[in-house]
Amino acid sequence: MFDTIVVATDGSDSVGRAVDVAVDVAARFDAAVHAVYVVDSGEVESTPDEVRDDLREALDDHGEDALDQVTDAATERDATLDITTEVREGRPAPEISGYAREVGADVVAMGTRGRHGENRFLIGSVAERVVRTCPIPVLTVRQLTDEDPRRTTI
Repeated sequence: MFDTIVVATDGSDSVGRAVDVAVDVAARFDAAVHAVYVVDSGEVESTPDEVRDDLREALDDHGEDALDQVTDAATERDATLDITTEVREGRPAPEISGYAREVGADVVAMGTRGRHGENRFLIGSVAERVVRTCPIPVLTVRQLTDEDPRRTTI
């Protein structure tokens, strides 16, 4: 049913549950996991020239850390999972959709809130754009609140 799962990450706490769900689905179906992080070119280009290169480098480093979190979660769940990671630069929604098409994904998993937090009422702006434009099914996973009885804490 699922051979290739793309999980979009921005390294935020809210994407953690989406990563867990994607990895769980991949383990159940013996699917490959492709984790993608997109450096938002709009964010980079809107910064002053003096700090643009530093910002791009910081965002690249943040992306690598975010992808390492996905790899660690996948390896912890099932060490035999096939994991591929990719850092891209551009507009996040089209880059995520494009990457999913390139790798022949069966589903894209992503959180409903990202680094910019509660700036949208129901769903984050990137997640909303991916849901609306991606030709591949998109699984959105919301972060559970502390009060939600399904949330487990250690």
